[in-house]
Amino acid sequence: MDIVMQQVLPLPLKDKLLKKPSDVWNTSRVFRQGKWIKIKAPSGTGKTTLVHMLYRLRQDYEGRISWGDQLLTSITAAELASLRQQKISIVFQDLRLFPHLTVHENIELKRVLQTPYYSNEMIDEMAEELGITHILHQRAGLCSYGEQQRVAIIRSLMQPFEWLIMDEPFSHLDRANTAKAVALIARECGKRKAGLVITDLDEDQHFAYTDELTL
Repeated sequence: MDIVMQQVLPLPLKDKLLKKPSDVWNTSRVFRQGKWIKIKAPSGTGKTTLVHMLYRLRQDYEGRISWGDQLLTSITAAELASLRQQKISIVFQDLRLFPHLTVHENIELKRVLQTPYYSNEMIDEMAEELGITHILHQRAGLCSYGEQQRVAIIRSLMQPFEWLIMDEPFSHLDRANTAKAVALIARECGKRKAGLVITDLDEDQHFAYTDELTL
């Protein structure tokens, strides 16, 4: 499934964004399935707004966004839920964990929303790989932000997906933990032949990006 953007501009930022060049806003852009795309996004240029639009959490924009041949503004709630469960996974900048559930429960909820892609044992394997085994049965709200980022990354990998969208997923991770997370994400995206859209403030060499764009 490709993601297609046609002359998209977020209405709250329209006047500001029209004054500056962008590789994404107000252009025709196709994100091809299987491509790994880095979007460098200076503060105030709509990075999180873009992520929310691509996931259809926001519709306050002009232009068109499509998942495959389906226009986002036209799909039904049932279709949207199914596509989110099967085609598109996401790591939000604010993570959106359930603070009163344990880390394991947060991840398990995502695993069982559809026919499970992985067995329950994979939670333990990924947790060990990212160094968070010791917090699996701790309430998520008591974890550090860096621990919560690793939880959100594992949670996003529990479901089937053709696209993984990530909004500043490593902002609170040190170099060593970032490297572990990058290796896990790259392996999972490669295994599924999935596309990756990742936003951040600066350039990086975390992945072998096929496209590097400035918002």
